[in-house]
Amino acid sequence: MSTAEPSSTREPVAARDVLVAAGIVKSFRRGWWPRRRRHPVLRGIDLELGAGEVVGLVGENGSGKSTVMKILVGALAQDEGTVTHDGRLGYCPQVPQVYGRLTCDDHVELFGAAYGLTSAQARTSAESLYETLGFARYADVRADELSGGTLAKLNLSLALLADPEVLLLDEPYAGFDFDTYLKFWDLVAERRAAGRSALIVSHFVVDEDRFDRIVEIRDGKAVPR
Repeated sequence: MSTAEPSSTREPVAARDVLVAAGIVKSFRRGWWPRRRRHPVLRGIDLELGAGEVVGLVGENGSGKSTVMKILVGALAQDEGTVTHDGRLGYCPQVPQVYGRLTCDDHVELFGAAYGLTSAQARTSAESLYETLGFARYADVRADELSGGTLAKLNLSLALLADPEVLLLDEPYAGFDFDTYLKFWDLVAERRAAGRSALIVSHFVVDEDRFDRIVEIRDGKAVPR
């Protein structure tokens, strides 16, 4: 005799979610010995991202938003909890992780190889992103010679280069002019229509209508808004 599962039973990750974080705990050591203590930042974060969903991640400064992003992408180890995802991740950190002496094209070649793209695939993707974000003329300019706004465009382009199923973006449009800001949201809308997902750290209240939902990091927990 079989027994039906309760209606509240959670669906498998593959059926509904492309990224799931469960029970994420993270603390950092603060202060000087012998008064050095562990300071809890994340106290059991639960977070889900569905296919084709665009979610905003908000919270006060120091609430742990960037820490969550780093853990989700694997750049930082959590103390407890699990992270699972389907498909390729693209990560745009708050501070661009670039090499000052390399040009934009050099970065495309380097990151393309890391993503497993052929040179032709990386070049085709980069040319499209250069054109869309309006910085093709800087393709052969070194990163340490770029303006803050153009560096932000390169940072975003590297996250998008491999057309990842899931984008993790930590304040991606800081430094953008208004025209580029609007182009960014056009890109997000196009990707959403194609079933791609994005988790975006944002401080702009005016962005709220652009998200499917918003999650706030408050007191070390992820709280729906």
